[in-house]
Amino acid sequence: MDKSKVQVTMFWLKLVNLKQLKRFLGMTSYYREFIKEYATLASSLSDLLKKKNFNWNAKTKKAFDEVKAVVTQAPVLTLPDFS
Repeated sequence: MDKSKVQVTMFWLKLVNLKQLKRFLGMTSYYREFIKEYATLASSLSDLLKKKNFNWNAKTKKAFDEVKAVVTQAPVLTLPDFS
C-alpha cells in the first residue's frame, strides 16, 4: 500500500458541510463491499444526510474516524494475488 495515496484521507480532519459529507461517503462507499459492516460504521454519517441540519457531534466524529481508519487499512487497499 502506498501511504502517499491515502494520506489525504488519513489527514482529513473534519467535515464542515453537507457537500463534504456527500463527497466523503461517496468515496468510502466505493469500498463498502470490502469492509465488514460498512453500513453500521457509516450509519451516523448517513443520518446527517436525512436531516435538514448538519449537526457534527462526538458520535459523528467517532463514526468518521472509524470509517476513515478502516478505508485506509492495507487489507482493503491491497490488490489480489491471482497466482
